[in-house]
Amino acid sequence: MATVIGGYFTSHVPGIGHAIARGLKQDAYWKPFFDGLLPVQRWLADKKPDVAVVFYNDHGLNFFLDKMPTFAVGAAATYRNADEGWGLPVQNSFDGHQALSWHLIESLVNDEFDITTCQEMLVDHAVVVPFQLAYPDASHWPVKIVPIAINTVQHPLPSAKRCLALGRAVGKALASWGGDEKIVVMGTGGLSHQLEGGRAGFINKDYDQFCLDHLGPDPDALTKHSALDIVELAGSQGIEIVNWIAARGALGSGALVQKTRNYHIPISNTAAATLVLEPAA
Repeated sequence: MATVIGGYFTSHVPGIGHAIARGLKQDAYWKPFFDGLLPVQRWLADKKPDVAVVFYNDHGLNFFLDKMPTFAVGAAATYRNADEGWGLPVQNSFDGHQALSWHLIESLVNDEFDITTCQEMLVDHAVVVPFQLAYPDASHWPVKIVPIAINTVQHPLPSAKRCLALGRAVGKALASWGGDEKIVVMGTGGLSHQLEGGRAGFINKDYDQFCLDHLGPDPDALTKHSALDIVELAGSQGIEIVNWIAARGALGSGALVQKTRNYHIPISNTAAATLVLEPAA
């Protein structure tokens, strides 16, 4: 029987990828963030997951404003990274777990989620950067992935409540999966930030800490805000917190232990955070 070992949540801002490429991990500006990833790396090295189910948002490699699914699930054998225009080095491709992808897709549709199924899919920095942080010395990615993209760009945006329900439906599907893999759930993005307009550089530390405090023990508390509320509270890109909320839903309703937590501002005008939650023994 498959085991969900826990959840890994982290920011994915492209500036992190640039810092890695330029060898700036020990730079005073970046060190507090990268030091916060050391416990994550140790946790993953100890748990050795086989598969990662990754909740993230696409930044234009697959979907743009003319075609933007609310929820999309990858069902590919391979997920290739490509140049997005940020100048980030292209990283190694990921192997997909197609059988698990199809199991999740069938279960989600049966639970009345209208999803887009992608048998070909590129992955951008929202997937790649968290893996660079988790496996900094890897010559190849040691896990297979199932990517689940959530629309955080084109309004109307899905609500936090709907994203939590999506995650819980994924958790239900994982519980019924017949394999023996160890599975880590990932939520990437955020926290509060806005990249454009009069509020460019906006960060809301109080809201970020509210999310970090409640995500594990009371994720429903995060659903009291509408999508537009979250944009107001966290900035137009801060809506990426719904990726974390969905990933938290996939961890189920049992008690969770916080293994590590780190919060650092700013990183490239972004509030950056890392969190690991593990099922209680």
